[in-house]
Amino acid sequence: MHVHGIRGATVAAADTPEAIRAATRELLLALIDANNLDPDDFASVIFTVTPDLTAEAPARAARELGWAEAAMLCMQEMTVPGGLPRCIRVLIHWNTEKWPDEIRHVYLHAAVQLRPDRASRAAG
Repeated sequence: MHVHGIRGATVAAADTPEAIRAATRELLLALIDANNLDPDDFASVIFTVTPDLTAEAPARAARELGWAEAAMLCMQEMTVPGGLPRCIRVLIHWNTEKWPDEIRHVYLHAAVQLRPDRASRAAG
């Protein structure tokens, strides 16, 4: 078994707890669907948010989905000129037998522009 990273990103509609949780939930469910994930196989999950999102930690949405055992960390992204506003990113460290080219990274809504090279493989 190998540990591979799965990446994903989306945007929240607003800086509110509800909007951040809703966007995070949508992203995590899309990643589960795209990769047939079992959260029991996660080693850790790192969330980042842009500095304009402060109302909620995205890990709360993951906990609400039942992700009880994975170690999670939420961090703030650095500010960069032209950065995507209200962006939520996730990096999941996944224990899997799959090869890297079998993993589907998911970029939703305006976050598709972050990795246009992955847009055709993105769910949603």
